[in-house]
Parts: sequence; structure tokens; C-alpha cells
Amino acid sequence: MTHGTKGADRVFSVEGLARVEGEGSLHVHVSDGIVTDVALTIFEPPRFFEAMLVGRSYLEAPDITSRICGICPVAYQLSACGAIEDACGIAPDERIEALRRLLYCGEWIQSHALHIYLLHAPDFFGCTDAVELAERDRVAVARGLSLKKVGNHIMEVIGGRAIHPVNVKVGGFYRAPTRAELRALIDPLEQARDDALTTVKWVSSFDFPDVTGDYNFVALLGGDRYPIERGRVGSSGGFDVTLGEYDALVVEDHVARSTALQARINGKPYLTGPLARYALNAGRLPEIARDAARTAGLGSPCANPFKSIVVRAVELVFACDEALRLIAEYEPPEPPAMKLTPRESVGYGATEAPRGLLLHRYALDANGTIVSARIVPPTSQNQLTIEEDLRRVVEEGLQLSDADLTHRCEQAVRNHDPCISCAAHFLDLSVERM
Repeated sequence: MTHGTKGADRVFSVEGLARVEGEGSLHVHVSDGIVTDVALTIFEPPRFFEAMLVGRSYLEAPDITSRICGICPVAYQLSACGAIEDACGIAPDERIEALRRLLYCGEWIQSHALHIYLLHAPDFFGCTDAVELAERDRVAVARGLSLKKVGNHIMEVIGGRAIHPVNVKVGGFYRAPTRAELRALIDPLEQARDDALTTVKWVSSFDFPDVTGDYNFVALLGGDRYPIERGRVGSSGGFDVTLGEYDALVVEDHVARSTALQARINGKPYLTGPLARYALNAGRLPEIARDAARTAGLGSPCANPFKSIVVRAVELVFACDEALRLIAEYEPPEPPAMKLTPRESVGYGATEAPRGLLLHRYALDANGTIVSARIVPPTSQNQLTIEEDLRRVVEEGLQLSDADLTHRCEQAVRNHDPCISCAAHFLDLSVERM
């Protein structure tokens, strides 16, 4: 191994995280061949959404929380709706639930396409960004943009617009689309499904580092369906709990280096997201997605974090196929929204955002005013596991040059597509030997 002479230290630092969403940095210190410090630092200014919700009407939660993320607004809207409806003691009509699931498929398609083609794939080609990747493989990047466009279109038809949809409300929708409006999505979705299958083949051909994580996977359990918008919470460690029980299990702490809270279960890190969903629910995928996973050589579970891009591609196939199924079976909900009567209570909602499990908890007073709120996003739950991945990647890659190992560290973060705030690129790389 060529990691320096005995007594030499290596320090890997990347300042200004991006090509993930938001502002952060990474720092890894190696002394005598041993990783002594790992830090994923998040310095995005805190945004105080939970405090902002207090004192507002329960009907406002979906619209307020959708502003947390421009890429995953539906995740926040539907998690908020689920929690408020739980607090009010109602469950959505099956037709409303199906339309929500279809809307969420649109979000999965656009978000997964964005991550695969624009944020993550450039790493495997040694490209700085998708523009450089397009110079090498214009057809591939065009395919990714086409997939994203289809996802956006679904969100526009059902949600009213692709970013921060305006048609979602507590209890359902302001307006249900007609059958004709949804049938117009069939041809683009059939092409998208073909493109998603091509995506699985494309990403499965990448050169992956031989790294295996020891993960405690946590995800919704989908019953007879691959989970998106509802379910109990399960783990590879063996628990199967209600959302309220899960809320009690997740303990969040603040550390000086991060403006985002860090979550643990039973004092230990865990992982949400595509790898976790696939590990706990692979058998619930439709046949076309299971076949794609087998062709790509995915086992179940897949514990190589660098192959998360393959799992996302399989989920892309699923989302396109599921959207087509839901359109074929669509019955417009009449009325498009259920009536709610507020009461003094606590409600829980959780959905599977593209990046992982998203939990909402709201306490209401008798008038429906929000008196407390808790929102636990995927990145808060995954931060500590990402740091463990960085440690593992460096320990197993000390024979690499500083430049190559630093790149692998960046890629180890992007494997999990952390949503800090908004997407850009890692900047201002510095490597220091001491």
C-alpha cells in the first residue's frame, strides 16, 4: 500500500458540497494508516419549518412543507396529509390513495432520472458534470432528460405544476383529473419504461468499487405492494412497527459540525432509501422490475453503496410500470377530497421520498391549529451512515492516490443522494499531507 511512510498523516477535505443539494463539506483524517476522524459537515442555514408550522391551520401543512424541497415536494405534501388525516381519524378513499400514488410515481421518475443521469453517473466516467458527460454520451443524457420530463408531466397533470404542486390538499385533491387527461400520459410512459429498462442495462455496466456496507436498513413495508405512500416501518434488524412507534424509536441529536440533526435508532446509525427499500421489499416489485434487477446482477439485499445507482434504475422501471397500471385502473374520486373534522390529537404520516423514509408528526388542538410538529427527512437519518461509508471507503482505498481517493470519497457521499438543500457540485478541493 502506498499511503505514505510510517508516521505520515493524510487529510482529505472537500469544501462546499454540491452535486448534492445544499451546502456542506467532508473531512477525513488518516494517521499511520488508520482513519482517526470522519466528518460530513452541513452548514446550510437552518430553515425552521417546524417552528413555522406552529400556530398555523392544519389545512396549511401540505403547502408549507412542500417548500422544503423543490425536487421532492410531493413527499412532504403527502407525508403531511397522512399525518393530519391520522390526527383527524380518517383514512383516504382508495381512489384518492391511488391518485396520490400516481402523483408520487411522477416524483420518483423525475427525481431518480435527475440523480442517475445528472448527479451520479458523471462520477463513473470521471466527468465533472453532466455537460461533460453529454460530450461523451449525448444519447444517454438525452434519455435521462426525457425520463425527467415524463415525471414532471405526471406531476403537472395531477398536481397542477411540477414544482410545489398546488392541487394537493388535506383529504385528497382540489380537482381530480379526467380519464382522458391521464390516458394522454400512456404513450410517453411506455417510452419512459423502455428508457428505464435501458437505464438499468447502462448503469449495471459501470465499474463499481468492491465495497460492502454493514447496514441496518429501514424502510416502509408495503404489504402486497412496493412501498411509496403508506405502510408500517420495518428494518433488517427485525423490527416491524407503527409510525407512532417509529417516531418514538428515532432519536435525533445536534452536533456542532452540522445544522441538520443526526438520527439514531437504539443509539446506532441506520440507512433509509433505495438500498433499504429494495432489501426489505424486493419481492413486491412487479415482474418487469424483478427481471431487470436479475439481469443487472443485483442480489437481495444489495449492500454495495456504489450500486445504489442500479437500484434506483430498477425503481425507475417500477415507477413507470406502476404509473401505467394506475392509469389503466383509474376511477376519478368523487368527491376529489374527503371532509375532515379537527380534534385535539396527534397524527403520524410517513412516505418513501426518492432518497428515503420521511416522517411527519403533528399535534393539533380542538380547532385544528398545529401546536407542535416534527419532520424527520431522509438526510438526517442517513448522515451517520454516510460518515461510516466514508470511513470504510478510505480504509479500503488507502493504496489509491490522494486525487483518486478524494474522488471516491465524493462519490461515496453522492451514492446516497443527500438532500441538503439544492444541487450543484463539490468545489474547492484541498488535499493536505502532514
